[in-house]
Amino acid sequence: SINGKCFDWLLVSRRSCFRAGVRYYVRGIDSEGHAANFVETEQIVHYKGSKASFVQTRGSIPFFWSQRPNLKYKPKPQISKSVNHMDGFQRHFDSQIISYGKQMIVNLVNQKGSEKPLEQTFAKMVNSMANGMVRYVAFDFHKECSRMRWDRLQILMDQLAEQQDE
Repeated sequence: SINGKCFDWLLVSRRSCFRAGVRYYVRGIDSEGHAANFVETEQIVHYKGSKASFVQTRGSIPFFWSQRPNLKYKPKPQISKSVNHMDGFQRHFDSQIISYGKQMIVNLVNQKGSEKPLEQTFAKMVNSMANGMVRYVAFDFHKECSRMRWDRLQILMDQLAEQQDE
């Protein structure tokens, strides 16, 4: 109940059986375009006979990369140089579009340091795909919201407002 209005709120997460695994051991995609640790989360609101649903997905960055555990706290990501990333990448987004429609990618990885190549490669691949059904936004979450500055999330919300309304 919010402001005296009673409603049902359901939150359902469905984890993919493809490429499930422990963090750092399973990253990227397979040749079929299945992203590692992919989860679909659906929020359903039911109020006075009306229902609304919002679906969000998350998964590993969808190209071929790894992050092998070692004695470091955060091992360096390695992008594979010996495969065609675009085939699996295209399969991943073709499947996403069939299942969910238009895609808004929000990439929250660091845009500097060891994660910078991941962000740059992801942005370049989305641009190369040139699909009007897929939009990409990078937001350096750790930089923008460091020291508990959660108000800085408004920057991201402003970037996504038009597509979210759509």
